[in-house]
Amino acid sequence: MVNEFSHWTLPMFQSWLLIMMRVAPMVFMMPVFYSRNLPNRVKAGLTLIVSLVLLPTVQDGLTPFPSQPLSFIFFALSEVIIGFLLGFSVRLVFAGLQLAGEIAGFQMGFGMARVMDPQSGSESAILTEFYYLTGLLLFLAVDGHHWFFKALAQSFQILVPGEFQPREGLIPLLVQLSGKMFVIAIKIVAPILAILMLLKIALGIIARMVPQVNLLMSSFPLTIGLGLIAIGISMDLFWPSIKHLMDESGRGLTTTLLPLMKR
Repeated sequence: MVNEFSHWTLPMFQSWLLIMMRVAPMVFMMPVFYSRNLPNRVKAGLTLIVSLVLLPTVQDGLTPFPSQPLSFIFFALSEVIIGFLLGFSVRLVFAGLQLAGEIAGFQMGFGMARVMDPQSGSESAILTEFYYLTGLLLFLAVDGHHWFFKALAQSFQILVPGEFQPREGLIPLLVQLSGKMFVIAIKIVAPILAILMLLKIALGIIARMVPQVNLLMSSFPLTIGLGLIAIGISMDLFWPSIKHLMDESGRGLTTTLLPLMKR
């Protein structure tokens, strides 16, 4: 590789620039590097290094570099969109985890309990942070970051720079990816919601049969305690389910680009 980059030519630099346009948005949206506490210089440096590593593998299949300014703007914009779609498809998995934590926390009475999220630099619910950090650990455990870089290399075989064209399938694709977030959230939080719903039905029956009982005060510890027990019980199902979800999401990362291919 040293001999490969010992002499730089203008076509090599142009190819490296196009590769970097696709790599940058994906790296900046990667869950591990999404944190605001991580300096942008580190993210930019990783983008340059990853683009340099990918250059020998994808340089031969690249289309000629555009000579006109408008053509270059279109090339750059198309590459940024492709990188954004790849990063966005994985970010939605973590958004689904955060949404599940938000729903569960609200139903358990933790809606006002907030902690500082080190990733985004803003406040979030306790269970939201719990689910997110658990998902992040699983993402690293199943080598999700490796799938990121594999998907980058494969994306240049699926969509060569310059082949992307905005079409009607782009909007349905974004809607489909967004809907995936809600499906993930409901699957994760469904056992907890079911148990809490049964608890509220039981409390409603008790309130009708024994009006003297102050259910307003006694329902808070019952809801929180039973909710935490439900979370603990569901963790046996949560761990393999999220592991499968992360692995499936990583393996199918490049399939996100298939609807954008030229026909």
